[in-house]
Amino acid sequence: MAEKVKQVAENRQKKQGSLSKYIAKGPIDIPFFGALMAVVAIGLIMLFSASYTYSYYNRDSSYSIIVRQLIYDAIGIAIMIFVSKMNSNVFRYIAAISTPIAYVLLIAVLFWPEYKAGFKRWIWFKSFTFQPSEIAKIALVLTLALLLEKNRNVTIGKVPSELKLSKKIYELTEGKFTIYKSFTYLIGYGILIVFYIGLIYAEHHVSGTILVALLSLVMLYLGEVKKGWFYLAIGVIAIGVIFIIANPSFLANYASERITAWLDKDYDPMGARWQTNNALYAIGSGGFTGTGLTFSKQKHLYVSEPQNDFIFSIVCEELGFVGAVLIILLFAYLIYRAIKIGQRANDRFSAMLAMGIAFQVGIQVALNIAVVSDLIPNTGISLPFFSAGGTSAVLLFAEMGMILSISRTSRIKG
Repeated sequence: MAEKVKQVAENRQKKQGSLSKYIAKGPIDIPFFGALMAVVAIGLIMLFSASYTYSYYNRDSSYSIIVRQLIYDAIGIAIMIFVSKMNSNVFRYIAAISTPIAYVLLIAVLFWPEYKAGFKRWIWFKSFTFQPSEIAKIALVLTLALLLEKNRNVTIGKVPSELKLSKKIYELTEGKFTIYKSFTYLIGYGILIVFYIGLIYAEHHVSGTILVALLSLVMLYLGEVKKGWFYLAIGVIAIGVIFIIANPSFLANYASERITAWLDKDYDPMGARWQTNNALYAIGSGGFTGTGLTFSKQKHLYVSEPQNDFIFSIVCEELGFVGAVLIILLFAYLIYRAIKIGQRANDRFSAMLAMGIAFQVGIQVALNIAVVSDLIPNTGISLPFFSAGGTSAVLLFAEMGMILSISRTSRIKG
């Protein structure tokens, strides 16, 4: 009997030992966590203020949108805490399967019945919906972080050690071999990225397409792809953007109309320009200190769906220039802290993952504000932790959990 008890104890110890390699140890980064919770709290307050009129007229209750978002955020925070206790070994396993899963979902949504006419963005079951493009963003970051770490020497053009054994061979092959190998790997990364971009664009999701393209460039930069190939990629994207702006008809009708409306400020003020014009009225009405919380006029069915992509215009109207700048600074600190956590991470995969997520949030915030202020065409991109949405909220919190996990082992002080 005593031997049996001893054996059970030993088995339990072994099991605990095998599990320990997947558990992150150490304290989380408190400044990052505090900034995140501040952004979430302010986002929920502004979401309720921006949404209650639309919610009342369209969903029969002023509290419908905010209650749903509170539920999503609560689920997201629980997932964030759970993920924060995992370590990079778990994230590597997830990264290995993330792209195949993302591709399957991105293809499946193209054959799913439309949730909104003209758009193939949502997989839905009755009242439950989610956007595969949201999964695609984190899948892209995970996959590229894993591949760029695994193939780092080839990616950066480092000559293999076996070639260095012969000085003559080394001198003959140093240029040609490394250029050829690094270029072939870049082509591989490019194919992976193009599939993401093509599938998301097929959903009629221009904002998601732009975000994935920019995020891909960031990941290639973080992965230290040879500068020549990196600049080539930037050049190709820049030429594509210029071509599309000069020839908007090349895109689908809904996208070309938005570019036309952005270029021509007098174009269709009661249609394509309606939302943007009213967002600009809201920003202008806010002045320096704002009209006061809940006192926006433009949210009363002028800015269509103010709880989503154009919520920042309501922020500007109610909190003014001062409030808007403070929120931008809070986002900036959150992103800065995440980048710093990445820079001090214990391994390259964790570093690229943390910084990739940080840049994803930063790019999304920048694009949202640029759309609302009419600096770029209306592409329909949400503001992280402010805009209403289930899939985006839950996945954002999961990503924040990854950063918190990495912070447990980062060599970061202050």
